[in-house]
Order: sequence, then C-alpha cells, then structure tokens
Amino acid sequence: MSERAPDGRTSGLRRFGALSFCYFGAIGLFNPYAPLWFQSLGLSTLTIGAIASLQSWTRVFAPYGWSWAGDHSGRRVELIRLASLGCVLSAAGLIGVRWAGDVAFAVSAVTFVLFLANSGVVPLYEATLAHLLGRGGEMDLARYGRVRVWGSVGFIVAVTVFGALLDVAGIGIFPWFVLSMNVLLLAVALRLPTLREPVAADEPAPPALPQLRKPAVAWFFASIAFTVLAHTSLYAFFSLYLVSLGYGKAAVGALWAVSVAMEIAFFWTQGRWAVRLPPERWLQVVAAATVLRFSAIAGAGGWPWVLVLAQALHAFTFAAHHAACIALVHRHFPGRLRGRGQALYTVLGYGVPGVLGGVAGGWLIEHQGFAAVFWAAALSGLLALLCARRAAG
Repeated sequence: MSERAPDGRTSGLRRFGALSFCYFGAIGLFNPYAPLWFQSLGLSTLTIGAIASLQSWTRVFAPYGWSWAGDHSGRRVELIRLASLGCVLSAAGLIGVRWAGDVAFAVSAVTFVLFLANSGVVPLYEATLAHLLGRGGEMDLARYGRVRVWGSVGFIVAVTVFGALLDVAGIGIFPWFVLSMNVLLLAVALRLPTLREPVAADEPAPPALPQLRKPAVAWFFASIAFTVLAHTSLYAFFSLYLVSLGYGKAAVGALWAVSVAMEIAFFWTQGRWAVRLPPERWLQVVAAATVLRFSAIAGAGGWPWVLVLAQALHAFTFAAHHAACIALVHRHFPGRLRGRGQALYTVLGYGVPGVLGGVAGGWLIEHQGFAAVFWAAALSGLLALLCARRAAG
C-alpha cells in the first residue's frame, strides 16, 4: 500500500490500517465475550443487557463531542491518542471491579467510561482519512478500502484467537486481554503521523446544522438509519434465532464467518466496484439487498444454503453501504465540517437506531417470535430504499 497522500505528503496509511486492526480487534474481543465475563461476576441477565446497551447510548452523543473538538482544533490525531489513553485507563479499571462493594455499579461505570473513550476513535480516524484520501472533493475509495479492510481482519482474528485463549485460560482473564488490546491501540495511535489541519484563530468552524436541513442530506441520513436499524436484528438476535431453529454453535460461527469473509473481500477489492455506480445509486442497491437478505432469513431460516447466501450479502449490506456512506459524508461535510459529519454518521446511523432496534426488537420477539423481527428488518430495508431514492433526487 502506498504511503503517500494525494498531495505528496507522507500519510502513514499503513499506520492507520494498524489502528483500524487494533480498534476493531478490541471490539471483536469485548463485544462477544464481555457478557460471559459479566455473567461470571454474578450479574443478572437484565443487568448484563443494560450494560451492553451503554455502547449504543454513548454513541448517541459522545462521537459528536469528540468530533466537535477535532473540527474546532484541527488536532484530530492528538485527540485519537487521548481517546486511546482513555481506553487504556478504563480497561485497567475493569481489573479491579471484582473487589468493588457494588460490583454491578462498578462494572457499569467503568464500561460506560470505556465506551465514552472509544466512541471518539472512529469518527476522528475516518475524518483524518477523508482528509488524506480526498481528491477533488471525492474520496479515493480504492485506497480507503485497503485501509479499512484491516479493521474487519482485526475483528475476525480477535474473535477467533481470544475465543480459543479464553477456553484455555478461563473467562477470569478477560479484563487483562481487554487491557492488552487497548495498550496496543494506544501504542499504534502514538505512532500515527501528527497531521494538523490549519485553523484560523479568528474564523470559527462552520455550523453543521444547515447541512442537515438540505433535503438530499436529510434523506441520506434517513436511509442510513433505516439500513442500520434493519441490521440491529442481525447483531442482537441472529445467533439466538439460529439456536432456536436447532443450529449448533459451529454452524452459528460458520454463518458469522461467511459474512465477515465477504466484508473483507469487498473492502479489499472495492476500488473496482465503487466506480461502477455513484454512491447515491450504491445506497439503493444496498437497501434492495437488505430487503432480500432479511426476507430470506425470516422466511427460509430452516434452509442452511439460503442462510449462507443471505450472509454473503453482507458484502453489500454492510461493506458497500459503509463505503458509499463515507464517500457521501465526505462530499456533504467538507473541510472543518468533516469530523462532525463523521460523528453524525455514527450518531444518527448507529447510535439512535442501535438503541431503538435493541428495545423494539426484544419486544417484537417476545410478542411475535424471532421471525417477526427479521420481517420488520426487511420492511426497514424497504424504507431505506425509498429514502435513498429521495436522497438521489
């Protein structure tokens, strides 16, 4: 991978790839295995669910705060380092919660601080990459994909390796693994090139709200929200749905592996696909694929080969969607709006839908069964398609 930005400056793209690997590797460790550790501390299922939801709640406001600071200071790399340091300190706090007087409160508080810290890494990282890879107002999606793919690789490596290690060493060592991954994240962040965008002292950063009032931008974010809302059914309930249908743990793991493998393949080769259609049209393709994917899961979950094909669509419904969104955020939020544009993508696209999807999905499953939540996801994909068409004019 070349390490030169379009303007000839050394950009350290490999270091940003390493940051992506470490960040999503830490997520790949924490999200699947933290509930098991919480359970080993004697926490109830209700408490575990509440703690897990803190990630979505912090995504509603924290990314915007980090990105506001980045847009106004121009010091995004320094803020990435600060956020990474916060991850290390809060991860270290997890080691001592076992001996707290109120374990549930201690775990909740430390986990909340961890989510506050790591919620700043991605929007700041994406905004910096957009600056480095921008050319003529558009993103170089081919080079972006070669950087972002390492996040997907980090996630699947962490899920696999730490799963095996926890089987051998026991779940009690989990917080030490979390600390180790976040120390590695900080080490990589400290090696990022210090790139400061010029900020005029007498010229405040422009407000982001006027951009949101533009119909194309508003419909764009609506399409993101409905697409991600559909996917909350996958992240929160797909494994439980498969188990309810009689699939074993090996089959569940294999189906998840299919989706991540297709995600990696798309990111690695997206340079040849992204140019086939403009980003607005890609959003429509993604939404149509979302409808097809979740209809298949809901209606034919008992057919393994259908589920394999549905999971293969992750290349479109996640990877292609993310690439198109990054390109459009870069276009709609240029210059010193870039960080807040990335934050709005996180907040409106992932934070709010994540909270709503988890709560509403759980209620729907309780009253109508698992298939109902995936039919609802297909309907959400249809709404995303309608919004994407409006966003394209």
